[in-house]
Amino acid sequence: MHAHPDDEVIGTGVTMARYAAEGAHVTLITCTLGEEGEIVVPELAHLGVEKDDALGPHREIELAAAMRALGVTDQRQLGHPGKYRDSGMMGVPSNENPDCFWRADLRAAADDLVAVLREVRPQVLVTYDEFGGYGHPDHIQAHRVATYAMALSAAPSYRPDLGAAWDVAKVYWTAMPRSAIRAGILALRAAGETTGFAELDPDDLPFAVDDDVITTSVAGAAYIEAKVGAMRAHASQISLEGGFFALSNNLGAEVMGTEVYRRVKGPGGSTETDLFEGLDG
Repeated sequence: MHAHPDDEVIGTGVTMARYAAEGAHVTLITCTLGEEGEIVVPELAHLGVEKDDALGPHREIELAAAMRALGVTDQRQLGHPGKYRDSGMMGVPSNENPDCFWRADLRAAADDLVAVLREVRPQVLVTYDEFGGYGHPDHIQAHRVATYAMALSAAPSYRPDLGAAWDVAKVYWTAMPRSAIRAGILALRAAGETTGFAELDPDDLPFAVDDDVITTSVAGAAYIEAKVGAMRAHASQISLEGGFFALSNNLGAEVMGTEVYRRVKGPGGSTETDLFEGLDG
């Protein structure tokens, strides 16, 4: 479950491509259309909120192309497309929009997810931690909605009209290990970058997760090309021509081919390499 189009590729693209290729049913649930996104392509600037405010439908098209690149055939918007609007970064005026995801009624949004959980009946669910990965309000809300929906979905007496109860066996939170962030920053500096991500202190980043809480590492060098293709599909948001994503692409398997998680529910060891470890079937 991800907050905006492109979040799924950046953090979980290899994981999604790997399991789709292995025959698992992969369902992506996206909470908003990313209407408040920062456009990196000048010729698409007119789609922004300051002009046409038409970025959301464009990002739907990008998301569909990204899913084709990853081999994922089941992509859904929470509720329906456009039901929950992108809230923008924390503390900006768009947080006050009554239609934004940050302002959504928690139980109503959870019910939208309960219906999907009971239909699809997944063994594994991936979402963000309580900080939303990096503090974006929509990521935090996605964590809250996913956590509440999982509890409600498992209760047989809750909303039987939404389907038969289903208890998700394993739950993971995406993670950005401090060691990997440090390595990325040092690599950027070595490549001559001096601003943006390159000037950050890896020991003073609220989104960095200590390595000792990481339980799971999903490697998929064979799926890097699919991930990069999906990133290219999100052309309004991601540039692979410079900065962090360009460096990541150049480093290949070292950065792009491994995605890490914290297991917060279900069986498994502290050094998992498979999200389905410990499950039957």
